[in-house]
Amino acid sequence: MKITLKNLLTFAALLLLLAGLMSFAFTQKVTKIYLIGDSTMMDYDKYREDYLTSMYPLSGWGQYFQELFDAETIASLGALIKSDSVLVDNRAIGGRSTRSFFEEGRWAKVYQDLQPGDLVMIQFGHNDATLERPLRYVTPEAYKEFIRLYVTQTREKGAIPIVITPVSRNEPWKDGKLGNLHGDYYTAAVEVSKELEVRMIDLTMRSMAFFEEKGEEYVTQNYFMNMEPGQYPNYPDGKTDNTHFVTEGAKEVAKLVLEGMRELE
Repeated sequence: MKITLKNLLTFAALLLLLAGLMSFAFTQKVTKIYLIGDSTMMDYDKYREDYLTSMYPLSGWGQYFQELFDAETIASLGALIKSDSVLVDNRAIGGRSTRSFFEEGRWAKVYQDLQPGDLVMIQFGHNDATLERPLRYVTPEAYKEFIRLYVTQTREKGAIPIVITPVSRNEPWKDGKLGNLHGDYYTAAVEVSKELEVRMIDLTMRSMAFFEEKGEEYVTQNYFMNMEPGQYPNYPDGKTDNTHFVTEGAKEVAKLVLEGMRELE
């Protein structure tokens, strides 16, 4: 075959087209799951280079979410994930409420990065009720407004919002049962989810039932940041904390969230 300039140009054009198609196909193979929320969700290892020598075993459930998404799991979530690969982008950070997460510009950065088909998992409530901290505090009605904003703007970008009710604290216990300390904010999350017809994972009730099955003593000693003096080098004086998780507790909650995602199918 005689090689001509026309043939070379045609071949070059085909290569460029093929490269473009391959690039497009590659970018479509990854679905990002954005996590926005508070300390019970955040990835401490991501924000602290000295995590192992300063904060471990303090953990958020989002810290271990990525490792749950193997090929079989992704395939089982076909109604939510239209790709063969998942990347968890954990933007949650401690001490934030629906209001402060927005006012600090953290949501704006997520919104800017959102692509069609991505997921946004929204879990607030632990800090929204802190009346003594006005920079965090929002009323239950204002909490609803911020959830509406996150859901609506997620949908604007062609992404999928999922509201998650706040994970249970390890108190109060009575006769082997846990009380729901999130009160009006739990109710608000449920109501706004119904109003907007948005997918919701009831992590409050799901975690309460799971903790009750394990029992107060086991959960207190193995899931939450309750430790004796000297038990962990980073906490030489010990600690009593029934809100935040140690590694094992965070991993179990991550599994509960994944179970909730499967039920959304």
